[in-house]
Formats: sequence, C-alpha cells, structure tokens
Amino acid sequence: MSGRVRATLVGRRVVVFDREAARRLFAEGFYGRSLSNPKPRGPEEVEPPLELSLLEALYLVERGALEVVDAEGRPVGAEELARLGRESNPSFDMLYRVYRELRDAGYVVRSGLKYGADFAVYERGPGLEHAPYVVHVVSYRGSIDPLEIVRAGRVSHSARKRFIVAAVDEETGATTYIMFKWVNP
Repeated sequence: MSGRVRATLVGRRVVVFDREAARRLFAEGFYGRSLSNPKPRGPEEVEPPLELSLLEALYLVERGALEVVDAEGRPVGAEELARLGRESNPSFDMLYRVYRELRDAGYVVRSGLKYGADFAVYERGPGLEHAPYVVHVVSYRGSIDPLEIVRAGRVSHSARKRFIVAAVDEETGATTYIMFKWVNP
C-alpha cells in the first residue's frame, strides 16, 4: 500500500475522514465500509467517513499502512487495537489470526454476518464477484454442534458459497481449514 493513511479511533470504531485516503484504502484492498454509500461500485464512489473494523485497522497498522490516533490526536498502536478487539469479542485473537492469514494469501476478507459466518471471502473483491467462500472460525480444541455445521452448510449452499471451518490451534498457532461441499444423497 502506498503511504500511510491517518484514521481516528472513535469509541471502538476506526474512521477515515479524508476522501482520497478512504478511496485509496478501498481501491487497494477493499478495506472499510463507506457509511454514506454502503455499496460503492468503485473507489470513485467511496465517500467518507470510511469505517474500518478493528480487524482491518490492526492488520493495516501492523503493515505500516495505517496510523490511528484518538480524539486528542494521540497515537493508538497495535496493542491497543487488539485490546479493544478482545474486550468486544473474546474470540478476537482467533478471528484476527484467520483474517491475517487470508489477507496475506491475497484474499479480500469482509464480514460474513449476513451469511451466519465470521467472514465472507473474495478472490477478487466485492462488486467484482460474489464471495465464493464463507468462513466460520472455531477453536481447534473446542467443540462444534453438528447442527451448526448443517445450518451453515445449508445457508452457504443456498447463497452459492463454499462453507469453510477454520480451526485455530491457540497453542501452536496453526490453522486447519476444512471445506464442506453440500451433496444430495
């Protein structure tokens, strides 16, 4: 990403107010959500404010592409963003591990909430394609209800997406990805 973008921490939200910076973040990785235009067809339609999730903000801060400040202009570092994430979601570290792995592999990762999953994952990006994958993140040593897998599988199948469980081993740091395919008996 070319140059650092400045964002402001507002409560638990990271917001980019500068139009050119917001458009650049969207153009270079489909980062953020334009609050004034929720479905831009391209970067030229992105209007500030652009809201970044704590996952996106942490990822961009760690890569040196984003500088976050609080309302008084004091710097907010990666540790503070991760702490805020953990306070709002106990699974934040697992979610971030999977988010980072997928982003590093070249995928565009967005919220999968409307599909009942943690992430919707794109190969090229929203507006260019429908997300081919939905990802649900679980602890490797935890348990998952088989009915939850069936529900997620049915939703992902009806939305024409592949359902993936990302099992994170918090002890070793490894993630195992399991892709399900819906078949009719």
